[in-house]
Amino acid sequence: MIDVVAPEIRSRMMASIRGRNTRPEMQVRRHLHALGFRYRLHRKDLPGKPDMVLPRHQMVIFVHGCFWHGHRGCRFATIPATRTEFWTVKISTNQARDAAAEFKLRQAGWRIATVWECALRTSPDEAMRRLVNFIISSEQSLEVAA
Repeated sequence: MIDVVAPEIRSRMMASIRGRNTRPEMQVRRHLHALGFRYRLHRKDLPGKPDMVLPRHQMVIFVHGCFWHGHRGCRFATIPATRTEFWTVKISTNQARDAAAEFKLRQAGWRIATVWECALRTSPDEAMRRLVNFIISSEQSLEVAA
């Protein structure tokens, strides 16, 4: 399938996508803040610069976009038809970086929650309920997906 926009325009569009303060991340932040949870954002001293860090709970939260982090089995995580090799390498590199960061965080004693964009799109209330239950529990990891 041929792209409907010129390569320069597509490049500019993809480059303008933000890495932080995304809509799904803001959705999680607003919900947690309304419930009284306090957190730090994008701590550079932690592996992977987690989206949110709850030091009191020794926990980090990653809010992953299904496309950018290659959410397996998700309908939002399709490889584009143009430049498939580039995107396959890019997404697999992102996945490897995510796995390395999670490994280092676990070694340092952090609990990890990963909230996928698809969960926030399809059932946001259920995703938030599971995340809050995880925060107050003693489990070591959580993955919230649709």
